[in-house]
Amino acid sequence: MRAMVQIAYGSPEVIVPQEIAKPSPESKEILIRIHATKVGPSDCAFLKGDPSMIKLMYGWSKPKYAIGGCELAGEIEAVGKEVTRFKAGDRILGMSVKNFGAYAEYKCLSEESPLAVIPDNITFEEAVGICDGVATALTFLRDKAKLRKGQKVLINGASGAVGIYAVQLAKYYGAEVTAVCSAGNEGLVRKAGADFIIDYTQMDFTKADKAYDVVFDAVGKRSFSACMRVLTTKGIYLTTAPKLSIIIQMMWTSLFKGKRAIFAAAGLMQNKANLAFLMELARNGILNAVIDCQYPLELLPDAHKYVETERKKGNVIITF
Repeated sequence: MRAMVQIAYGSPEVIVPQEIAKPSPESKEILIRIHATKVGPSDCAFLKGDPSMIKLMYGWSKPKYAIGGCELAGEIEAVGKEVTRFKAGDRILGMSVKNFGAYAEYKCLSEESPLAVIPDNITFEEAVGICDGVATALTFLRDKAKLRKGQKVLINGASGAVGIYAVQLAKYYGAEVTAVCSAGNEGLVRKAGADFIIDYTQMDFTKADKAYDVVFDAVGKRSFSACMRVLTTKGIYLTTAPKLSIIIQMMWTSLFKGKRAIFAAAGLMQNKANLAFLMELARNGILNAVIDCQYPLELLPDAHKYVETERKKGNVIITF
């Protein structure tokens, strides 16, 4: 089968095409023929091995798992003899959070993995896009911030793969949403449901006069110390950036009842219930996929280069 293999940490050029053996499902596994996956900032971080925490987890000198990619959507081609929840022919959304492997034509996953059947009115590309951004936003906003109706939330990087879905999800939970993005993305973000827009090229949101119950830095660009000024007395700062500094701040602020800093390895916290919930919201039109562009599998390095420009809107999808 075709696969894109990462031979080292580094630039997108370290990803090369290879023909490798097609996997066979074990007794409790399903074999998925992949139709779509994605490239996002987290994938670029794994490619580079930066920050260094990535190398500590996945191999210091070279990546432990040569085939990258976590989120995938496709069709079940075969099931193991002990599989009871799925059948061949099911349109399936999944996350390979332990050993990646989505940048290949086929992937075997345990039926206990984060998996959900894709509704008929959702395409493979839309499903994997929603899985990419909303699953992360759900962990931060619902599980960590406990977002409630009437709260004020600011989302930094509101037009990105996590941010654009965080806007939609925050509105679903009844929050007032202030979105930080460029003027060129204002229409996109307002369509997603934002109540207020801050153009980061014209104004630094950390110097604003308004206070927020939640500041979600969906692009990991602003520090907790910089955002403290615009947090309410018991406000929560959320960041997707896995830095040692934020871990220390989490430990320190957890000792007090005031403003808190929170980071979560959202990808490792996903489960079947989350994906099923997101697919139900998508089926009912509450969540809508935002796809910037699509690349064929063979152009995966080019997709990485585009994501690294930090100019994308929503998702960059890889198709097979």
